[in-house]
Amino acid sequence: MPDTDSNEQVDALGFDYLDAQPHAAWKVLREHCPVKPLPVPEGDAPVYMVMRHDDIESVFRDPETYSSAIHNETIGPVMGEIILGMDGQEHKDHRDLVARAFRASALAKWDHELIEPTINSLLDEVAPLGRAELVSALTSRYPVQVIAAIVGVPNEDYPKFQQWAEDITSIHLDPPRAIAASQAMAEYLLPIVNDRRANPTDDLISDLVTAEIDGTRLTDERILGFLRLLLPAGAETTFRAMGNCLVALLTHPDVMARVVADRDLIPAVIEETLRWETSVTIVSRNALADAEIAGCPIPNGSTLLLMNSSSGRDESHYDHADEWDIDRKAQNHLFFGTGRHQCLGMHLARLELRIGLDAILTRLPGLRLDPDAPVPVIEGFAFRSPASIPVVFDA
Repeated sequence: MPDTDSNEQVDALGFDYLDAQPHAAWKVLREHCPVKPLPVPEGDAPVYMVMRHDDIESVFRDPETYSSAIHNETIGPVMGEIILGMDGQEHKDHRDLVARAFRASALAKWDHELIEPTINSLLDEVAPLGRAELVSALTSRYPVQVIAAIVGVPNEDYPKFQQWAEDITSIHLDPPRAIAASQAMAEYLLPIVNDRRANPTDDLISDLVTAEIDGTRLTDERILGFLRLLLPAGAETTFRAMGNCLVALLTHPDVMARVVADRDLIPAVIEETLRWETSVTIVSRNALADAEIAGCPIPNGSTLLLMNSSSGRDESHYDHADEWDIDRKAQNHLFFGTGRHQCLGMHLARLELRIGLDAILTRLPGLRLDPDAPVPVIEGFAFRSPASIPVVFDA
């Protein structure tokens, strides 16, 4: 770990680590100050940004030293009792109960019965036009509708879920708005939860209310917490990841041509994009004991900001890390985390991305950037994705 003088030298470079285009600053930190202390009010616990892949992975894999309970403070007020804030046996028991909802047989059913019809219904609106802005027309709507359908929400209520997803993710900018959306979602879902408990079907809520381990079932509050988390987490990460995949393809027309001709390349497109532009950049942990990361002392009680998006560009872990290269030899990335808290929905997210990209390339032939519009840019600090993707195609 660099000494105090090195840390001050990095600060003197004048980088804004919260900038909408932070990769250059993060690169400097990885090289000179991979565990970056942040200024905090006097008396508050220390806060550190952790920048390198292997250091972040080691924290993910050490839940005895680094706790996830910080999420109870940051998003608990809007989400309720959630698995992200649990540790130890409580986390294991809760994860075992909800994991049943994401079993392989459920994914196989969702593939053709739910995900394909959802993306094709949206493409029905876009395909005849010859020109579109894909974020507003497609990517921001698709994952929310998939989650809503999995939950068992009627089609006519999809717009409500779209709005709740947007409102809930505003917790740090507009807490009253987020809390109101959380309450509205709970009031909407609780009657469905009660009905599925009495009359289970084959949807996700039925899986949650009937799941049982050693005579224990999920409480209503934990079911609602899981659903509140699933909506914005599942929709937010996947819609941004899909936008990043599309920007990568559209700005690399030679690769686009290869993928159009060979759809077996789509998984490589997805995995490389998840590494190259991790849509949710930060995961938080609390230190439960005095520790050390990359030679930097981490006092008990410290908050760690694990910079996932920085880890994907770590030159010590990936060759030519800033380049988007679908021919890169497969290597693990941390988009979905790792260890005990690895994302339960990662297989669903990959399925949505694969089906969605395949359908877009099929239904929008000749897809290319709109020559009359600005080139889309992936931007943001906490969340990274394009604000718009203007395209033209053969109607």
